[in-house]
Amino acid sequence: MTTETVEYIRYRIPEDRSAEFLSAYTHASAQLAAAPQCVDYELARCEEDFEHYVLRITWTSTEDHLEGFRKSELFPDFLAAIRPYIENIEEMRHYKPTAVRGRGAAVPTLFAWAGGAEAFSRLTTVFYEKVLADDLLAPVFEGLAPEHAEHVALWLIEVFGGPPAYSETQGGHSHMVAKHMGRGITEPQRRRWVNLIQDAADEAGLPTDPEFRSAFLAYVEWGTRLAVHFSGPDAKPPSEQPVPVWSWGAAPPYRG
Repeated sequence: MTTETVEYIRYRIPEDRSAEFLSAYTHASAQLAAAPQCVDYELARCEEDFEHYVLRITWTSTEDHLEGFRKSELFPDFLAAIRPYIENIEEMRHYKPTAVRGRGAAVPTLFAWAGGAEAFSRLTTVFYEKVLADDLLAPVFEGLAPEHAEHVALWLIEVFGGPPAYSETQGGHSHMVAKHMGRGITEPQRRRWVNLIQDAADEAGLPTDPEFRSAFLAYVEWGTRLAVHFSGPDAKPPSEQPVPVWSWGAAPPYRG
């Protein structure tokens, strides 16, 4: 379970003070943006009653907020900016995310946009045909199990937002990482892997729009660089972790 916590601060600001209130938080937000304890923040205004505002701040942890940010050199300027509005606070509490979470269908998953399970099955079939015919990568995959391409397809399906079949049948992120331990993958091999899977994506008919391909390549770069790291002589297996789920945006920094 993540240690991140979400702080909600609910304000009731008279309409004749709304402009100065927003100006004050525009100034205060610079301190939040500079705080290493702050993940993100957003100030929202109620549509039904303009006097109501909710400030949402995601902190790396409650302790980091109370003992880190509030005791840092950034806090005095933050407090000075919003002090006139403390008396207008109706609620200020920390909330932990629960397991009830997900995404709506307004924005399709990368899995759905790509064409579903069949698209990823085509991708890995084409890709491993290329890998086994490649002089640089073929030695890495010598003795490849017949079901390997299928398992990688399941992995990619889950990573890009599809059904969690890999987790259910194979394991989580640490299971995939374990397959790379001790293999000594080189940077030239990694780069060839990246190039071949992009070629395979073209041949398999995956979408070519820049938004999808940039997200697709972002994962490929992230995943292959981790593979190189964990295949090295001094790598230690990571703690048990779920399969990462990629989206249209960028991923946060990796912490093993």
